[in-house]
Amino acid sequence: GGGWNSTHNSTAIISSLPTYQLTDEQKATLAYMWNEEKLAKDIYYALYESYSHPTLYNIASRSETTHQEMVEALIKKYDLNITNLTDYSGGYSADELNAFAPGQYGLSAIEDLYNLLYEKGSQSLTDALQVGCMVEVTDINDLDEKIAIASGADDLVMVFSNLRSGSYNHYWAFDSALKALGVTDGCCSAGEEYCKTADEYP
Repeated sequence: GGGWNSTHNSTAIISSLPTYQLTDEQKATLAYMWNEEKLAKDIYYALYESYSHPTLYNIASRSETTHQEMVEALIKKYDLNITNLTDYSGGYSADELNAFAPGQYGLSAIEDLYNLLYEKGSQSLTDALQVGCMVEVTDINDLDEKIAIASGADDLVMVFSNLRSGSYNHYWAFDSALKALGVTDGCCSAGEEYCKTADEYP
């Protein structure tokens, strides 16, 4: 599923859906996914700087930027301060979120993951593309969990499901890029937990 071709369409759909009473757990999913989509964008741009591989650039510039903006549209709709994770009060601030530099996050777990992935990706182009496989599988695992938590808030479910479709596509793009380099088992070369079938990732 290619997903939406423009952020404009998706934000229009988000605002057309009702505003739900979000639980704290649902608010936390928005904070987490904003940071995780930012991580994907940041790491792909950073590794593109090293290797100039088009798959890294295309996914960062076309998809991950849109993904982050879609989550941010929800954060804006619900007026959440996602850097204040105790009660989300203080409201949405684009400036505050834009102030996070690439590789910097409001969640230490995401920052640690970025550093770990960047270290691996810096070793070779094969490693960089394997990092792509790893990021997308991590993202999909998290989205599976977040979609269940978001149940009842149709706008969150819609956005998270759309992000997951995008991640399925990205996973196969990295798999193809590895195979084109001569890594015959594609994403499976990153380890068993990153080895998926077309049934698992349609």
